[in-house]
Amino acid sequence: MSGKQKYKGILYIVCSAFCFSLMNMFVRLSGDLPSVQKSFFRNLVAFFFALIMIRREAVPLRCRAGNLKYLLLRSLFGTVGILCNFYAVDHLVLADASMLNKMSPFFVVVFSIFILKERVTVPHMLFVGGAFAGSLFVIKPSFSNMDLLPSLIGLAGGLGAGAAYTFVRKLSLRGEKGPLIVCFFSAFSCLATLPFLIYGYEPMSLRQIVLLLFAGLAAAGGQFGITAAYSHAPAREISVYDYSQIMFSALLGFLVFGQAPDALSWLGYVVICTMAVLMFFYNLKREK
Repeated sequence: MSGKQKYKGILYIVCSAFCFSLMNMFVRLSGDLPSVQKSFFRNLVAFFFALIMIRREAVPLRCRAGNLKYLLLRSLFGTVGILCNFYAVDHLVLADASMLNKMSPFFVVVFSIFILKERVTVPHMLFVGGAFAGSLFVIKPSFSNMDLLPSLIGLAGGLGAGAAYTFVRKLSLRGEKGPLIVCFFSAFSCLATLPFLIYGYEPMSLRQIVLLLFAGLAAAGGQFGITAAYSHAPAREISVYDYSQIMFSALLGFLVFGQAPDALSWLGYVVICTMAVLMFFYNLKREK
């Protein structure tokens, strides 16, 4: 893999992290609605956005032989991840919920060993483990400080997202195009949540509809970004950069909700950024 491809992967994953931060902000702003309802409208927008991209890029609306099972697994884990993340966003501080979901890069590296058969070196695991440890300063996982159930559900969301992103890389390596992966996932998620939406639908104001539409647009940007990222570079080399969402979430949390990170959170940010920089230079040295 060329250095240019890796740099593209890093750029895509950082852009994706920013888009997902915006998505969480819009979801939180949309108010007290069921997580399933928020998920449906978020994925409905992403579905039509993906259809437009498929038509523009002339991507066939069919998957390659042997890829259907991986598309289904990517979609199943992704749907579970979204539902868990939205629940956490509604019940926890925005930065904490985002951080729990951003455990996904750690899970990506672990899953890549078993699903992609990627070789992960000891330094790779140390860097990602260091980023994981830094994240603990941010979320301060004391059950006396945050509700137990939302925290566990948020962590499950990170695990689901990590598995989903690993299957995105698997599909990309097997020749599947990004727009089709996003379109299939969005359609699967809409169909999976539709029965629950019909049963428990709550009327929405015009403001809530607009906010969920913006959440869907941001989610589409995030999905295309993460899909492009793992299409350009191995998970072990770029997944740690997904932690940049912490910075974006902290900034949006401060500007929109007046949430100011404490000293421990800032310490966590420094640790995570340090691990990302160390990993970058380690990979650069290995290539040379």
